[in-house]
Amino acid sequence: MHQAPVIVVKDLVKSYGDNHVLRGIDLSVERGTMLALLGPNGAGKTTMVRILSTLLKPDSGSVTVEGNDVTTHAESVREVIGLTGQSAAVDELLTGRENLVMMGRLYRLTAKSAAERAQELLEEFDLVDAAERPVKTYSGGMRRRLDLAVSLIAAPPVIFLDEPTTGLDPRSRLVMWDIIQNLMDKGTTILLTTQYLEEADKLADTIVLIDGGRVIAEGTAEQLKAQVGQDRLVITVQTKSGLKHIQTTMKDTVANIDTDALKATFLVEGDGTDIQAILGTLKKKKIPVASIDIHKPTLDDVFLTLTDTKPQQLQEEGDL
Repeated sequence: MHQAPVIVVKDLVKSYGDNHVLRGIDLSVERGTMLALLGPNGAGKTTMVRILSTLLKPDSGSVTVEGNDVTTHAESVREVIGLTGQSAAVDELLTGRENLVMMGRLYRLTAKSAAERAQELLEEFDLVDAAERPVKTYSGGMRRRLDLAVSLIAAPPVIFLDEPTTGLDPRSRLVMWDIIQNLMDKGTTILLTTQYLEEADKLADTIVLIDGGRVIAEGTAEQLKAQVGQDRLVITVQTKSGLKHIQTTMKDTVANIDTDALKATFLVEGDGTDIQAILGTLKKKKIPVASIDIHKPTLDDVFLTLTDTKPQQLQEEGDL
C-alpha cells in the first residue's frame, strides 16, 4: 500500500524585502529515503531548512512534516524532527557526555534514560574515549559528530542536515557519510543540503537542484547526469600528425581537439558501441594511441550546466 510522503512542500514562497529567496518550491520526501537539496550560494537551501524545522515562517505555500503543518502545528513538527545546522550547536565548556545528557533532559527524558541514551550515542559515534573531555578540546570532525548525535537524542524519524560535513577533512567526511548511511539503513527520513556533489551522489535517493528560488531539476543522480550529455571518450595520441589525421578524417565524430595536449574528445553512447567503432578506425588508420580515458557526466557537470553561475545579488547562503 502506497504511503504518503513524510515531507511535502507545495508552492513555497519566502522573501526578504525585495529579495525573493524561494519562488514557489514544490518537493516531497518519501519515508526512509534521502532527498539532497543542491544549489549555488544564495539559492535558498538554508531558508528551506529553517522553514521545515519551524524556525522561520513562509510567506505563502504549505509545508507539512509527518502530516503536521509547520506553521499551525509547529510543536507537533518539532516532536518528530532533528536538525543539524551548518555550525556545531554544542556547549564547548561541557563535556561530550554532558551535552548529550543535557539535551536528553530538555527532551524530558528521565535522568536515567538521558544517561543511557547518551552512552548509546557516544558508542555509535565513536566518542567514548572523548566523552569526559570539554568539547572545546574536540577536533572539527568530532564536534560535527557530537552535533549530529545531539540532534538524535530523541531518536527522531525525520532529520534535516544542513551541510553537515562542511569544513571536514576527507577522512572525517567519510566517517560522517558512514554515520548518515547507517541512519538511512535504520529507516530515518533525511533532507540534506550540501556543497559536496559527491556527497549527494553517494547518499541521496533523490536530488533536487534549485537556483534563483526555483526547482530547475529533480531526479536520481543518474537521471540528472543523463540530462547534461553523453559519455566522453578522450584519446591521447602520440604525435601531432596523428591528431591532425583524426581532425581531418574523423571530423564528423570528434567533438573537441586539444592540440597542445594531443587529445581528441568524442561523445559516445553508454553501451560502448561507439567506442569500439572509434578505436577500430584508429587502428585501421594506424594512428598511434598513448592513452584512452572514458569520462561519464558527473553532478559537477549537472550543477555547472543547469545553474546560473554568474554572481547573484543575494545575501550569503548562511543568511538565507
